Amino acid sequence: MNMVMQLQSRAYRLISPFQLQEVMVEQTLKEGQVVVEPIIASICHADLRYYIGQRRPEALSKKLPMALLHEGIGKVVESTSNDIKVNQKVVIVPNIPGHLLQNGFSKECSSLCDQEFIDNYSEKNIFLGSGYDGIAQNRLILPAECAIPIPENIPDEIALLSELCTVSYHALSRVKNKLTLPNTRVAVFGDGPVGYLTAAMIHHVYGLDSNRLTVFGAVPDKLAHFDFAKQILVQEYDFHSGEKVDMVVECTGGSFSESAINQGIDILARGGLIILMGVSEERVPINTRDVLEKGITLFGSSRSSCMDYRAVLSEMQDLEYQKKLRAILPLKFTPVKSIKDFKHAMDIAAKHRSWEKIVLEFDWEQT
Repeated sequence: MNMVMQLQSRAYRLISPFQLQEVMVEQTLKEGQVVVEPIIASICHADLRYYIGQRRPEALSKKLPMALLHEGIGKVVESTSNDIKVNQKVVIVPNIPGHLLQNGFSKECSSLCDQEFIDNYSEKNIFLGSGYDGIAQNRLILPAECAIPIPENIPDEIALLSELCTVSYHALSRVKNKLTLPNTRVAVFGDGPVGYLTAAMIHHVYGLDSNRLTVFGAVPDKLAHFDFAKQILVQEYDFHSGEKVDMVVECTGGSFSESAINQGIDILARGGLIILMGVSEERVPINTRDVLEKGITLFGSSRSSCMDYRAVLSEMQDLEYQKKLRAILPLKFTPVKSIKDFKHAMDIAAKHRSWEKIVLEFDWEQT
């Protein structure tokens, strides 16, 4: 590829827990790439784990310094692609496939290259905000394939949720044959944003309602949002004698993973399966005896690929689905005009982890 342009980006980098630094980063724009100026972004629990230093020391040492954030949309300010136009609004895909990093041509990326989910699991991929500068910068260079145009009938704040939604979509798409069976019963563990968006995806895309979709959570106010599903408080339920389900989706993560996974094993019917989506820094002990005796299948799912974004954006054009997604959006966005504003937003997010997402609205011209 021929070099097209040299440019600088202004990045808000995390250099150590709670410590940010504004730096200028030299970048090269190449053929087949676009330059995106972030407009809005949201703070993920993964960002907070880096920010407050909850990752293992070796992970922090390996990945810092870096600009955080991987959930966002932006405006194209430069393009060398015929498919993406300047001033187009796009969703930023943070999971950059390895073959797009090898001058856009090499497919020599992984032993999984012949499988359909290669773009998600190649060891040659990079992920923005996880060892590589993320969205907290005023100029972001992406392969054109990783800048997905936003349909005009999807509001910016709904498109912003596409990263989280695609993670759910990707996981569920791997078991779509089971989800489309008329009698499949599903239980989602987790009453946070990931649990909500996963349950909403199951309801909207696969048509399961409270007769076949149950959500287990620990906080009544959070569970009340899941009005399209049966809602059960984990602390009030007898998992050993309760109704059996065919599939469990674990969306808790952290210290709650152990109880959620084992409770899921308890209520699974023989031959059932568990999708693990929650992230935990510690190893999680599970009841392998019942896994073996029931013939349970477990698989993990993380991140998503460009094809998942296109599918989710298509679903997001539905007004009823948009209405459900708005439940996790705040009434007001947090303006970010400087690194001081960004640090303040991260500090607030670290101290007060609300059910709603924190949405940052960037104004790069003011700095």
